[in-house]
This record gives sequence, C-alpha cells and structure tokens, in this order.
Amino acid sequence: MARSPHPSHFRLAEQIIEIVRKGRFEAGHRLREQALGDLLQVSRTPVRAALKLLAEHGIVEARRHQGFVLAAGPERLSRFNLDMPSTADQDLYRVIVEDRLGDRLPASFTQADIGRRYGVDRPLLQRTLSRLVEDGLLERNAGRGWTFLPALDNRLTLQSSYDFRRIVEPQGLLLPSFRADPAALERLRLDHLYLEAHPRIASVGAGQIFATDQHFHETIAGFSGNAFVLQAVQQQNRLRRLLEFGGYANRRRVRDWCREHLAIIDALAHDDRDRAAELMARHLSHAHAAAPNFASAKDGDRAEG
Repeated sequence: MARSPHPSHFRLAEQIIEIVRKGRFEAGHRLREQALGDLLQVSRTPVRAALKLLAEHGIVEARRHQGFVLAAGPERLSRFNLDMPSTADQDLYRVIVEDRLGDRLPASFTQADIGRRYGVDRPLLQRTLSRLVEDGLLERNAGRGWTFLPALDNRLTLQSSYDFRRIVEPQGLLLPSFRADPAALERLRLDHLYLEAHPRIASVGAGQIFATDQHFHETIAGFSGNAFVLQAVQQQNRLRRLLEFGGYANRRRVRDWCREHLAIIDALAHDDRDRAAELMARHLSHAHAAAPNFASAKDGDRAEG
C-alpha cells in the first residue's frame, strides 16, 4: 500500500507552484531539484517528493534523463488548488477547541479524562496538547492536569472586550504621540497581501493567521507612543486566542479582515489618521459581528468568524 504524502510535501508543492506563477514559467520549463531546494532552504529529497505530488495532479511531468518539467500552462496554474488532507492531529485540535468554546469541555481536565473522551492514542493526544500549549491556548498544571488559559468564551466577556477595544484602538491612532513607522507599515502590508491573495488560504495554519492579526493590532498600538495602549491591546490578544483559533474554519472572513487591515495601513501610509481611526472602529464592529454565537455553539452550531 502506497504511503500518503507527508503534510510538509503539500506545503512545499504549494511553494513550488507560487515560484512557478511568479516566474511566469511556460510549459516545458525544467524544474531543477537543487535550485528549488536552495530557494526553499530544504534538501533535494523533500523537493523531489513535492514534485512527484504535483506530477500526480498533472502539473509537472517526470521525464527520463531530464527530471521534472512543467506540464501545465498559465491558465491551468491560475485555477489549480492543491487540497491538503487534514491530519488526525489537526482534526483532534479542531474538535478540542470547538468543544471548549461550546462549553462541552471543562476549563481543566486530566490527560486520562480527555483520552477517554476522544478515544485517541497517547502519542496523538500528547502532540495535540503540546500544540495547544505552543499556541497559547492551554497550560500544564503543577500536577497531571491541563487548564485552558483565560479566554473570551461567553457572550458577556466578548461584548465587553469589543466595547473596550472600540474605545482604545481607534483613539490610540489619534493621540498626539502617534508616530507610524513607514518600514513597519510596509512589512504589515506585505504580510497581509500574502494572506489575502493566497490561492489556498485553508492550508495556512491557524497560528500563522493569528500571528498576522495579532502583529497588526499590536504594531498599530505601538505607534501610539503610549505604553498603556499597547499593554491593553496585548492583553486582549491573549484573551481572544481561543476564540480566533476556533473561528478560522471559515477562511472567507480571514480575507475580509485582511482587506480591512490593508485599508487602515493605506490610510496611515497617507498620514490620514482620522480615516484610519474610522476604519479601525468599523473593522472592530465587523469582527464582533462575525464572532461565534456562544448560545448556538453549545448545540454544535458555530457562526462565521
């Protein structure tokens, strides 16, 4: 029985597709493993595996004595999406987050309790719990248990959080001490353009998506020149991690907030802080409206987020 491709091979294949698109390579162009490996900073072996995966989809062709050559033309490449199958780790991660948001999982639990609940083996469970810790959603107790970090996990705290942010973040843009860094703004713009234009947004990890969102709000708050504004935004980001990770199943909203962030970045690049503050307030209202409906989440139904 043939082994399924490793998730990293799907990611490499998508990166190769991006190289081909940006390079505007024509069908018949030779894709050299060593050159791709140097560009992607990996060895030839995973590059070869990624190219074989693309060959299975007819994007490249393996030719004797030539290696791999591009088989698809620009039109096919523009429409091609590589569907990366979810792994058992990703499925368990998603279920745990959704169960916690739906109040089906207590704030604290033991590994034995959660292992019995989901009927998974110990290595899979440990990997998933470790990822939840790395993503800042969970912490290990002094004993054997685990505890979710404080989060916005009910309607009242969610409402209060967005009310607070609508007071702080737009006003931070209007402070006399506000100074935007053009280089930092450009880096933010490029990060958002990457996500907004990504051909397979569903393949981008929730951690990377949250980091982009978090970095945007904290960078803008940092421009305020007021340490208390920055600390307030950082604290809100810590509280909303669970909520955001649970809401990334619908990636359409990710593209929407990328465009909203880009509009704020453009306003600041033109030194129009009044416009940027107006757009920030509107963005936060949209984000609140798209947040999970906790009443229905308990019945297993999630709102778009």
